Amino acid sequence: MTYTELTILFASIVAGAAPIVIATLGETITEKSGIINLSLDGTILLSAMAGFVTTYETGSVMLGFIGGALTGLSVALVVAIFSIYLGVSQVAVGFVLTLMTRDLAYFLGNAYSRLQGPQVIPMPIPYLKDIPFFGEILFSHNLPVYLSLLLIPLVMWYFAKTSWGLQLKATGENPAAVFARGFYPRRLQFVYTLVGGMLAGIGGATFSLLTKPGWGRPQGAEGTGWIVLALVIFGGWSPVRAAAGAYFFSFLQVIGIYFQEWFPGIPAQLFQVAPFPLMIFTLAIVHLTQKESVLNWAEDKAFIKLVVHKIAGTQPSALGKPTIRDSG
Repeated sequence: MTYTELTILFASIVAGAAPIVIATLGETITEKSGIINLSLDGTILLSAMAGFVTTYETGSVMLGFIGGALTGLSVALVVAIFSIYLGVSQVAVGFVLTLMTRDLAYFLGNAYSRLQGPQVIPMPIPYLKDIPFFGEILFSHNLPVYLSLLLIPLVMWYFAKTSWGLQLKATGENPAAVFARGFYPRRLQFVYTLVGGMLAGIGGATFSLLTKPGWGRPQGAEGTGWIVLALVIFGGWSPVRAAAGAYFFSFLQVIGIYFQEWFPGIPAQLFQVAPFPLMIFTLAIVHLTQKESVLNWAEDKAFIKLVVHKIAGTQPSALGKPTIRDSG
């Protein structure tokens, strides 16, 4: 592989991962507060449709992204009200919503199927784009890609260095303790569920306006929401690890295109579906490392213990559990 081909490969991975990174970081924020938003697959599809339709009708890509963000926020609002304030099962609400929003996306977007609309334009960053190798990979993209890259350190900093981030993590671990200290865990969960939904909506709009431009059935974003949910677990609820998982998944998708050229005798469908079983296998490994028997076995093996703990991650203790009642 030549130098040019290598830079194109890595640049494609960064660009292709953008919507997945944005949505994954959004769901990481939501789950850190103790709420699981299982509606993501439908949310991303509906937001992709809303983003494309808004852009097509107004001619404004920015309004398209706002439309996608508001769509994601609206679905998350339903999740938040039913799960946090009405006490309905988070899993049940998420499954119903993901099926409803998926069908709604294809129904409402049917008239816009296969139409050509405005797309995000490249915005290389002056001077930085001229840096050898890294310039083309990181600084020759457009705003959604730059947003995905910026969000990683931003979310990491928010979790680790701000009092709000500490409140967020504490809410996901022990809502009763948060309430005892004078804060309102349900309010915090409500806000962070909306934030996560909004980022998922931006991720959906990124699909239809950049990654796989246009709208149709099937749309390129189908199944992404389930991958996002898997990546949050794969990342051990860490924004850096979750983002790394998103880039790994993007790598599997991009390298599959190259494999089709290198091995023309192998059916193309094999390379297209390969990333999904590989992600399932990876999740199985992560799940295995979280078992108490494995942790006990690795306890007296220093290197293996380090690896197991790095892979396993730590699930928020209150994740998916009913929130305690407060005056919020």
